[in-house]
Amino acid sequence: MSKSETTKPKVDPALARFDELPDSARVRVRVVAALEGCCPATVWRRVSLGLMPRPEKVGNTTVWRVGDLRKMWSERSAEALPG
Repeated sequence: MSKSETTKPKVDPALARFDELPDSARVRVRVVAALEGCCPATVWRRVSLGLMPRPEKVGNTTVWRVGDLRKMWSERSAEALPG
């Protein structure tokens, strides 16, 4: 068995433990893309269309607040409910 067959794929800790993160935590675009089930380019397209919250800059890093993402998903769920 080769080394590549025995190693587990790396998962961003923020993604693996997203439910445990406080609303004030921040995540990068790759985590947002994984949670949305899309690629980073699609995340940026959705931001430009106003379908996702705008990220913020922390130094040279672009991040989303976990609370903003949770609010977005909560609103989407409410809109999807009938009645």
